[in-house]
Amino acid sequence: MTEKQVKVVFTPSGRRGSFPVHTPLLDAARSLGVDIDSVCGGRGLCGRCQITCAEGAFPKHQIHSANSHLSPLSETEKSYSQRKKSLASGRRLSCHTLLLDDCVIDVPPESQVHRQVVRKDAEHRDIELDAATRLYFVEVPEPDMEVPKGDLQHLLEALEAEWGLTGLICDTLLLRSIQPALKKSGRSLTVAVYKNSSIIALWPGVHLSAYGVAVDVGSTTVAAHLCDLSSGEVLASASMMNPQIRFGEDLMSRVSYVMMHPEGVTEMTTIIRDALNSLFVDVAKQVKGSVEDILEITLVANPIMHHLLLGIDPVELGGAPFALTTDSAIEVPARELDLQINYGGRLYVLPCIAGHVGADTAGVILSEEPQNQDKMTLLVDVGTNAEIVLGDKNRLLACSSPTGPAFEGAQISSGQRAAAGAIERVRIDAQSLEPRFRVIGSELWSDETDFSAQTAKFGVTGICGSGIIEVVAEMFLAGIITVDGVIDGALASRSKRVVADGRTFSYVLYQPDVTDILGAERKAPITVTQNDVRQIQLAKAALYAGVKLLMDKIGIERIDRIRLAGAFGSHINVKHAMVLGLIPDCALDQVSSAGNAAGTGARIALLNTKSRNTIESLVTNIEKIETAMEPKFQQYFVDAMAFPNKTDPFPNLFSVVEKPAEKVLMEAPGGRKRRRK
Repeated sequence: MTEKQVKVVFTPSGRRGSFPVHTPLLDAARSLGVDIDSVCGGRGLCGRCQITCAEGAFPKHQIHSANSHLSPLSETEKSYSQRKKSLASGRRLSCHTLLLDDCVIDVPPESQVHRQVVRKDAEHRDIELDAATRLYFVEVPEPDMEVPKGDLQHLLEALEAEWGLTGLICDTLLLRSIQPALKKSGRSLTVAVYKNSSIIALWPGVHLSAYGVAVDVGSTTVAAHLCDLSSGEVLASASMMNPQIRFGEDLMSRVSYVMMHPEGVTEMTTIIRDALNSLFVDVAKQVKGSVEDILEITLVANPIMHHLLLGIDPVELGGAPFALTTDSAIEVPARELDLQINYGGRLYVLPCIAGHVGADTAGVILSEEPQNQDKMTLLVDVGTNAEIVLGDKNRLLACSSPTGPAFEGAQISSGQRAAAGAIERVRIDAQSLEPRFRVIGSELWSDETDFSAQTAKFGVTGICGSGIIEVVAEMFLAGIITVDGVIDGALASRSKRVVADGRTFSYVLYQPDVTDILGAERKAPITVTQNDVRQIQLAKAALYAGVKLLMDKIGIERIDRIRLAGAFGSHINVKHAMVLGLIPDCALDQVSSAGNAAGTGARIALLNTKSRNTIESLVTNIEKIETAMEPKFQQYFVDAMAFPNKTDPFPNLFSVVEKPAEKVLMEAPGGRKRRRK
């Protein structure tokens, strides 16, 4: 009788598999290459391997997960809680937890050996400083029995006399702080005034610290940049994985979760707000300051993240007509959203553009200013949902395409997030079909002498987003895959790198050395499977089809300039991206990274009040195209499945890259395909 198998999915890696009942979770994780720390070798002593089990239905994985699907708390776990720090609610030691039924397991950052390298640093940018919140030092007159006035009135009159500020209002909750502050300082105060209209904070005496935080809430990563509101300088940055990823890697999975779980909105709203609060503490600590000194937040996000942050049910965004609850900019006291900065601090959320073109795209536009360009410019922000803007000073169009998480390493057999040990650069020799590669954490290529020694601490663990782009592009250029994306099994006789994998073939990118420490743990090679290639085809075809629709609408056949935004755009090789057909043909020297343009847009909005009016006005004039409703989308999608494209010629690309000879594959005995000579 066959032993019962249970399914387990690990997040945020997305690794999944089936195992016999009573398999230890740590063993399951290691067999899948999931990154879980364990120093004690599974003895339950170190506490490094902690996990949590998600509760509820996960239709995407066809799993109903519950804590009861794991073995009860073991004596070892109880002993650990007595000897060490007690396990937090819901936490388990994976080394002493057995699988009883299907489950979704979250591996928190502190349990990961190779923490994600979150690549959303703040780029240098000259921004005209015109902050909404400013500090003013005033000396407040003593009370006068002859002319009875409240201390607030004395303060307002002093601000008018010294700084010309009139018509100010004061947050009622600040009233209780005025007299204690005046008494403590000998009648001098530093006052924070928002938009020359509201007193939002005050301190006794001289206070010089006034900070703002620009936040980019992505579906995968959340990044925060602490800025000095007086100088505009970026003082500190921090980022983290979006904890909502446990509810689904892509946006639609999170909408589905809300549909299936009435409490889902509250859950996801709470955890993203908690994540932001932890980032605020982090950046404040970096400058030895306090969250009380943070007076403003500006924030960008895609529409679903935007709605969940505001506590709005995103279900209407899950289907046509993809209606936003609001597309306007939001300006409220931060405390209304339980964001823990100075009590009077303000939050500004940039406007959304359309149902799946969000405030993050508004941030990209604010940063890149396509409306001021003479050249026809394409802006692409690649994430789990690609947001696309095309136009020049005469006209702007925008749309989104559902690329999914493949470009971030998810849904790829050996895929992973960007962390030390992840393959990020690949080159394949067209003659020998032998690869060489670089991993995050090392500047050496794999064929260089000291590569093994330099990477011994973290090993070679998987392929991140930029790596999967390069390896698939290199496989095409080397003739390993055809124009249609089929791995040529006939090459198996020529190279040990091409191996049979069921009825298809795979390419072995890395074969661990048995003497390698990590290799001894992993054992399985890092391969690119036929399904991996297909996932990349589906993702890039969705993006390219969206671009083609915008080109049709605007009536052009070529693009002058391409800017790739986001962490992904910062690290992909533009040539390889074009080889895949991820982006349309263009002079390669006109294709460049825009860095974290959405985050830069949030910083501009933080430091320059006028820019808020600019983007609010601009987004109302952008033409929104809904790709799902366009009849040509499907045909463009099908054409874009080919490398680089079935119908578009790519003359700029093939003027600098040798075009591989076309292959036609035919069915071979046994069901596999072989190359027709």
